[in-house]
Amino acid sequence: MLGRTQQSIRGVSVSETEQRTDGRAAPATAGGAVEEGEGSAWRRMRLWGAAHAVDDLYQGLVPASVPYFVLDRHYSYVAAAGLTLAATLGSSVPQPFLGVLVDRVRWSWLAGAGVAVAGTGLGLSGLFHPYPLVWALILVSGLGVAMFHPAAGKSAREAAGDSAGAMSIFAAGGSVGFFLAPVLATPALVAWGVGATALFIPPAVLVAFLLHRNRHRHRALAAGRPPRAGTDRWRPFLLLTSIEVVRSMVFFGVNTFVELYWIRHLHASRLLAGTALAVFLGGGVLGTLLGGRIADRIGMVRTVQLGTALAVPMLAGLRFLPGSVAPLIFAALAGVALNLPFAVLVKLGQDYLPNRPGTAAGVTLGLAVSVGGLIAPAFGVLADSDGPQGVFALLCLVPLAGLGLGMFLTEPEQFAALE
Repeated sequence: MLGRTQQSIRGVSVSETEQRTDGRAAPATAGGAVEEGEGSAWRRMRLWGAAHAVDDLYQGLVPASVPYFVLDRHYSYVAAAGLTLAATLGSSVPQPFLGVLVDRVRWSWLAGAGVAVAGTGLGLSGLFHPYPLVWALILVSGLGVAMFHPAAGKSAREAAGDSAGAMSIFAAGGSVGFFLAPVLATPALVAWGVGATALFIPPAVLVAFLLHRNRHRHRALAAGRPPRAGTDRWRPFLLLTSIEVVRSMVFFGVNTFVELYWIRHLHASRLLAGTALAVFLGGGVLGTLLGGRIADRIGMVRTVQLGTALAVPMLAGLRFLPGSVAPLIFAALAGVALNLPFAVLVKLGQDYLPNRPGTAAGVTLGLAVSVGGLIAPAFGVLADSDGPQGVFALLCLVPLAGLGLGMFLTEPEQFAALE
């Protein structure tokens, strides 16, 4: 009895020592399960969350800087739309292919290089006048964004483990980047013109350096962890991707037309219209963080269903409430609801494809998210005929498609039980 007790004590001691050595886990509970605290999750994910914020800052800087290309370079509206298209093509199309590459070859430098390319391309674009060169630089910036997401998504998942809350820190970084883009860019562009894009090169260089310095430590941690095993489930993954596309359509629709809705339909000031966009994007940051916490308690599938269901009444409140101030509350709540499933969709996609985490991240973080930007011009056609209020009336209905698709989602654990 004494020997078995000593052996048990030694086993617990070794287990806890190993957990503390890699810095990932807190002491085991009485039931033997390992619980990871919020502080531990933040320590593991803060670099990846910050890197994601800086990377997606450059995605948000493109629409923020396009009006100043029109004013300073005298580009036509068609040419301005072409810059947005360049960024979308560069960031969306290559990501699934880069995800497949990341799963086959472990290039620990790819995420850092992606941030550097994204920031340098966007930063240089404001320093040159010829349109083809500016278009090419913004395309290159989009390619840098595409390089970052699959590699960073795979590495962030390895650092997060099975915690949706930890993964939400990484996902929320992207929402923070989108939120900060107009906040940081507008004062600089107003003061110094479109050439102020060069001011945003240093953050990319700094983050690229930090990721490069950290890559050996992360590779050591990943090597000490047993590889994820399981069967890739493509059918639920494609279903999940469809839900992400629906979410992306609504997000880009609101992001594109919310200011015009306040100005043209609610007859509010430009300041209040800008506030509406800010509270919507700020709600998105909060929703991303809340989604991970909720998923750790009620499950990932239920969180996706909850966020999609809540989006309908929140968008309806935004569209149909009278006045120009009261709808601001629902603009924030719509941002929360739309982003509740975001981190969960990223993690769930990697759970459906346990052998292809880079591919899953490339699709859920890249292609499916960017598709909304490609569909946004169709909303523009509707806005030309019925005004921005017509767009928001349609957006109230679009989440219903995601809600219907979400009813067929299954928790990955149910698949594992059948194997």
